[in-house]
Amino acid sequence: MCVKLIDGQLFQRMVTEGALAIAEKKEQANELNVFPVPDGDTGTNMSLTMASAMTEMQRLHEPSLAKAADAAASALLRGARGNSGVILSLLFRGMAKKLRECTEAGGCDFALALREGVDAAYKAVMKPAEGTILTVSRVAAQYAVECCQADPELAVEPVLNAIIERGQQALAETTRQNPVLAKAGVVDAGAFGFLTILEGMRDAYLGLEKERVLPEQQVSPMGADFSAIADEDITFTYCTEFIAQRRDKARNVSRLRAILGEIGDSLVVVDDDEIVKVHVHTDQPDRALAEGLKFGPLLTVKVENMREQHTAKVIEGTEPRQRVIHAPEKRYGFVAVAAGEGLKNVFTDLGCDVVVQGGQTMNPSTNDILYAVDEVPAEVVFVLPNNKNIIMAAQQVVPLSEKQVVIVPSANIPQGMSALLAFDPNNNPEANTIQMEEALGTVSAGQITYAARNSEFDGKKIKEGEYLALSEGKLCANSKRPFDAVKKLAREMVHDDSAFATIIFGEGVSEDDAARVEEIFRKENRDLEITVIDGGQPVYYYIISVE
Repeated sequence: MCVKLIDGQLFQRMVTEGALAIAEKKEQANELNVFPVPDGDTGTNMSLTMASAMTEMQRLHEPSLAKAADAAASALLRGARGNSGVILSLLFRGMAKKLRECTEAGGCDFALALREGVDAAYKAVMKPAEGTILTVSRVAAQYAVECCQADPELAVEPVLNAIIERGQQALAETTRQNPVLAKAGVVDAGAFGFLTILEGMRDAYLGLEKERVLPEQQVSPMGADFSAIADEDITFTYCTEFIAQRRDKARNVSRLRAILGEIGDSLVVVDDDEIVKVHVHTDQPDRALAEGLKFGPLLTVKVENMREQHTAKVIEGTEPRQRVIHAPEKRYGFVAVAAGEGLKNVFTDLGCDVVVQGGQTMNPSTNDILYAVDEVPAEVVFVLPNNKNIIMAAQQVVPLSEKQVVIVPSANIPQGMSALLAFDPNNNPEANTIQMEEALGTVSAGQITYAARNSEFDGKKIKEGEYLALSEGKLCANSKRPFDAVKKLAREMVHDDSAFATIIFGEGVSEDDAARVEEIFRKENRDLEITVIDGGQPVYYYIISVE
């Protein structure tokens, strides 16, 4: 049996292998998402979060265990994306608190560290539900601690085995513990991801690092030699790659090449009957992705800032991006998260200083939001996440920022707009927070999107490519015909006392189609005052609010 202890260099390799393990299986985790909507999938978010830790591990040279554990925890905190990424970062933060006490960690040290991580994660979640990553990590950690209490000399390998084996049992139980998972017949995606990371860490501990088959969008460990490239030689900032499913067979690929050629260079477009694969260097990655979405769902996406990569590669040991904190010039400022040029303009018009590009499929990290807060020249900065899966990442900014940061927990775009309209510059921060949070409940939100995969939920069979109508985040209709889904959504959202509605149409939707949606909603209530906005957002054909 392997009896070696975990030192800094071994922990460094364990974190790296854990990151590679979840990168390899992220699509399996994504497939466990209950709703088949295209969103910031759990596997993708956990993979990107762990990738930030792996990058930090690669910068360290022969670290102590305390330094490696702290560096991993810090990188995970700042790189956390989505709720699953934040919880993952909290687990590692708690583990670091225990591991930094050790020069080398044995089996019982690791078990206690994981329990410390579980405690940290539970403290941060307001209403922890059963059948989640929290449940599985708690059950596994507790079992490992009990094993160590029975045998205080237990080595690391049996402790890791105990954690993973009991965790797998707890994972299977999540299906019946969580009613939503039970309806869908799946286990919890976040818990699956966490156990995958632990399995990778065990492989590294045992010296069994694997040749992993990573998805195409993963960064290769062996990158180009950036030292020969001057920063000014980088014409466009973002290396953008994606694969789009070719659902619209009639759409012209030559037209796509022409558009991308106008906004970038280093263009490669490969297509067949099933997919369109694109590589382009551009300053408008959102535009490139939007053009890809016109063909069908995006199967893979990778967007990299080549200037930051260049700086990080050439200047060893520096952060890819330095914080620049703007001094306050006013009392209040605002940061919002939104995708699409039209929505960016809407939030800017409503008073936002900085709009972070993000939303469904593009959950920004804690660092992304922190940098945006830094840019706002205000004493108090209100942050509107505008997506339930971004709220926790935004909340991590509060202790990291030198400014007073208030997170208004807007779960969607309509709530964010409503909160901004409720703001009163003459009120103090506390009163404004109350008013803005109260405004979140005054608006109902709906979306029309598409099914990213075949699924069955709550007795409904959903086929890939069908139009989905969501009301308050819940599925209310699925149909092959878009306007049938819209009609059902209108009946769900509009009532006799409804007074105002806003219809925000997305990328690729024509004004004629938006006008037809407007008429469908008007038929439900002829007195309804309707505003139609070209939001330009990806993923959602329509975002609709009713008050």
